[in-house]
Amino acid sequence: QVRLVESGGGLVQPGGSLRLSCTASGFTFSYYSMSWYRQAPGKERELVAHITNDGGSTNYADSVKGRFTISRDNARNTAYLQLNSLKVEDTAVYYCNIPVFGLWGLGTQVTVSS
Repeated sequence: QVRLVESGGGLVQPGGSLRLSCTASGFTFSYYSMSWYRQAPGKERELVAHITNDGGSTNYADSVKGRFTISRDNARNTAYLQLNSLKVEDTAVYYCNIPVFGLWGLGTQVTVSS
C-alpha cells in the first residue's frame, strides 16, 4: 500500500524545537522529491520546505528559513523536518507530500504555546 505517515508533532513552548518524521511505504522513496506543507486553522495549506530525491537541493518558505531544516534518509524511507526557534505562528498540522503522485499523509499536529 502506497502511503506516507507523519509523526513527531506535539506541544512545545515558543523557542523550542521538534523533529518531524515522514515514513514512506509501498514505493521507491529514493526516486522522488518530497515536500513538507502545513495548514493552520482557517488558513490555506502552504509549502514549508522541499527536497530533491537525492537530498542535494532544498528550499524553504521565507517564513521558516534559518529555523527549519529538511532532510532525508533514503535507506530508511524517511524524511525529516527539524523545527527550531518555534513561534506561536508555526502552530499548524504538518503534512508530507510526494508532488509527482499527489500523495499526502494524514498530518501531525504542532502546537506552539506558552
